[in-house]
Amino acid sequence: MATAIDQFGIQEALQQLGLKEINEGTSTGSNWFSNGKIIESYSPATGELIGKVKSSTKEDYEAAMKTAEEAFKEWRLIPAPKRGEIVRQMGEALRKYKEPLGKLVSYEMGKSLQEGLGEVQEMIDICDFAVGLSRQLYGLTMHSERPMHRMYEQWHPFGVVGIISAFNFPVAVWSWNSMLAWVCGDVCIWKPSSKTPLCAVACQNIITEVLRNNNVSEGVSCLVVGNESGDLINNDKRIPLVSFTGSTRIGRHVSKTVAERFGNTILELGGNNAIIVSEHADISMVLVGAVFGAVGTAGQRCTSTRRLIVHESVYDKTINVLKNAYGQLKIGNPLDSNNHVGPLIDKGAVNDYLNAIEKAKQEGGNIIVEGGVLEGEGYESGCYVKPCIIEAKNEFHIVQEETFAPILYVMKYSTIEEAIAMQNGVPQGLSSSIFTNNMREMELFLSHAGSDCGIANVNIGTSGAEIGGAFGGEKETGGGRESGSDAWKAYMRRQTNTINYGTALPLAQGIKFDL
Repeated sequence: MATAIDQFGIQEALQQLGLKEINEGTSTGSNWFSNGKIIESYSPATGELIGKVKSSTKEDYEAAMKTAEEAFKEWRLIPAPKRGEIVRQMGEALRKYKEPLGKLVSYEMGKSLQEGLGEVQEMIDICDFAVGLSRQLYGLTMHSERPMHRMYEQWHPFGVVGIISAFNFPVAVWSWNSMLAWVCGDVCIWKPSSKTPLCAVACQNIITEVLRNNNVSEGVSCLVVGNESGDLINNDKRIPLVSFTGSTRIGRHVSKTVAERFGNTILELGGNNAIIVSEHADISMVLVGAVFGAVGTAGQRCTSTRRLIVHESVYDKTINVLKNAYGQLKIGNPLDSNNHVGPLIDKGAVNDYLNAIEKAKQEGGNIIVEGGVLEGEGYESGCYVKPCIIEAKNEFHIVQEETFAPILYVMKYSTIEEAIAMQNGVPQGLSSSIFTNNMREMELFLSHAGSDCGIANVNIGTSGAEIGGAFGGEKETGGGRESGSDAWKAYMRRQTNTINYGTALPLAQGIKFDL
């Protein structure tokens, strides 16, 4: 029987992306080097070894940082539209490599091939966004109270930006940060998840080729692999901005560490996202939004739907529709387009899934769609689980937590005010949604008295943010914003300037100081 690497063309994709059996994990462009332990990357889809990456030592990290610092001195002086042109070429390169990179994302992370290709498309889209942004890094002009004075503000690049990304979006979230940082004049040092290191090596190969072709320092994009590098970035005073995507628990550590040295952070942490299903909802639309939100990427998106808050009058109907849909889900190799749900990232995630179900039962939860681990042919990796639906209460301890797995908690409400309070009644504040055709409910949900999340949707699910809007959340989600709108300002430092073009030196506030 052919292995997945042969059957789905993974071996060819690896070759196209310049990956080897053993890859160096430290890169300053064309220069690859590493002296740390080897990280083996196994596919959660099949359990097969995909490749190996050498992790970065402290000395490797230091060499990369020195290169990045030198590259910044050159990169910041290139006009922003010229930097944008280079990012445009990066987008073209990603279009060229979309299919092999999308396959690798799917195979190494475990999401469906369509989602893997979609993730690369997000990278292409953020390149397009950043190109336009490179000519729109605006500052304000202000009127001075002093005669013959002009005030304005301008934005300068920070320097070296540290990017620490998570396994669930192994390439897209890095690009959200790096493409904006690059047009802003920053350079980047990237520490990817050790669960998906090959995706990072592949991206670095693609970007390095573009930088080389433009005769600019390849140190604009540096890569370090391994958990040790994360704390080195967090503690490094030479890095004024750290963008971290991951759990709230680790994000709290990152926040404290970087704040102690007066650094800046962009934090994209946990989500506990809910859909409110109104009595005025179109249930056919709810079906698509809720099922994809709950089981897409096997529930491993930070925007995955974790809670379904349903009006009591349509509760039974909604549950029956969901049960029917869950019964039709196909679970299996994510590279097979016939399958809806792929594996969890590893057996640790499987244990978390099983523990969450058990805790929900202990707290009084009622199993509506049974979960469990799949075994047998096609499930040899031990990472495939059944999407599960549990009737629960919002105040259950396990419901208050984020579990990165396809578990959907359902609960009833009576009034829209009660539903919004339930939606907001968790520590996290990333994404939220309401399905309703009642305009008053829509507007209330989006008002000051409505959702407390960074993302609030009407008649679409919680999952699937698009480039252009700022992505991020409140409370224990961290407060960061990436990707769109004016998120670029997080990658630059603001400077206020006052110019006196007169012959006198009046002081502000009418202060007199005569000599």
